Amino acid sequence: MGVHHPGERTVQQRAGLIDHAGFSAAAIRNEIPDVAVEFLSRQPMLVVGAADTDGAIWASLLTGAPGFVTATGPATLTIDAVPPDGDPLHGVLARPAHVGMIAVEPATRRRMRMNGKARPVAGGLHVDLDQVFANCPKYIQQRRPTPAPAAHDHTATPWHGTELTPTHLALVEGADTFFIATADREGNADASHRGGSPGFLQALTPTRLRWPDYVGNAMFTTLGNLEADPRAGLLLPDWDTGAVLQLTGSATVDWNPGRAAAVPGAQRIVEFTIDHIVHIDRASPLRWTAPAYSRFNPPAPRPFGREEERP
Repeated sequence: MGVHHPGERTVQQRAGLIDHAGFSAAAIRNEIPDVAVEFLSRQPMLVVGAADTDGAIWASLLTGAPGFVTATGPATLTIDAVPPDGDPLHGVLARPAHVGMIAVEPATRRRMRMNGKARPVAGGLHVDLDQVFANCPKYIQQRRPTPAPAAHDHTATPWHGTELTPTHLALVEGADTFFIATADREGNADASHRGGSPGFLQALTPTRLRWPDYVGNAMFTTLGNLEADPRAGLLLPDWDTGAVLQLTGSATVDWNPGRAAAVPGAQRIVEFTIDHIVHIDRASPLRWTAPAYSRFNPPAPRPFGREEERP
């Protein structure tokens, strides 16, 4: 995968940041920096994104005791975990697949993104990396895992649907964090983080979401992928219960500056249309402390009444 593909360059140009993006590209490596080896070794969770056999993009949460993610070479990882039964990527990662990954350490507000090709190994994954890059700490809410995580339940039956239930809507509208997986036209996947004040992610209807796109690093990896392929997957963790809400669908970017100006901190607006939903209770053993919100979070958009579904 090149440093910036045509979709990314198109978005960088549209945002008027093509020169700045050139400087940001210098941070993208094809090997794991030494300082990141130790960072990865202490992580208890990793978000992975990939496409299923129908081309739908999903994001999944992998967890394990610190050390379950190991740098086994300058550009290789071993992950001692796979998505559980019922997870949309369980079967996908049982064979070679392009994956995007992000490790976020809420306690230190550090994050690291890695993209490459995964293949199954006994009880886990081996990943050959193409891209490795860190991101700034903006919009990460500070949390710490509880000292004695509750046991998770690999037998929990996933819930499938096409519309958000009232329980899901409450999770969406109270969210301060979610993860988004995308891919470019060649299928190279990426996983990224989005954070803000509770309410920054809004449900327009039970099948449509909206969020502001804030100032970032000018790489525009996510928006560049959406320019090339609008399919995307969202992952919303329930930090209190260990449940995960996984959504797949398509996203569009609204570049109208007038609409962005109406939302605090927004550079542009992203809308997401849901095609399918998977909800898994107790998917993660991790429980987290209450958040300390990032000082970079803009105020949440003004609440509004939910729209009726379009005919």
